[in-house]
Amino acid sequence: MAKITEIVSNMVTPLAEARGDELVDVEYVKEKSQYYLRIYVDKVPGGIDIEEIANLSDIVSEKLDELNPDPFPVPYILEISSPGLERPIKTEADWQRARGSYIHVGLYKKIDGNKVYEGTLKDFDHNTVNLEIKIKTRKKEIEIPRSAIANIRFAIEF
Repeated sequence: MAKITEIVSNMVTPLAEARGDELVDVEYVKEKSQYYLRIYVDKVPGGIDIEEIANLSDIVSEKLDELNPDPFPVPYILEISSPGLERPIKTEADWQRARGSYIHVGLYKKIDGNKVYEGTLKDFDHNTVNLEIKIKTRKKEIEIPRSAIANIRFAIEF
């Protein structure tokens, strides 16, 4: 299935970029008995609107139908949408945009007794992420190894 997502990513990236959009992620998943091809796109800054998604969906659908050989072994449902405000942080551009932003970090195993942290991304490199968290009324900066991160995304601070 990684091959399908790679084929679709390579096809959609130039189509999205030509419109000033950004491909965020591609998923090809089976849920119950149905397969879904989910394509997440965004426009930075400001986000993507429903009209832009509809226009891009028409273009992508047409191009997917033209793929030869057809990489899809079974019928699927195409879904193109915005990744939302709490989009995952995946690309280098995402990491750069996330600096100074409030984020959610899920870990593979506990660090200092917690498996989940939310705070402001202060800095990062290829090995570590520095996060400023609040513990009651005080702020503390922690360093998290990137190898320990299961998932990381933008978050909404309440």
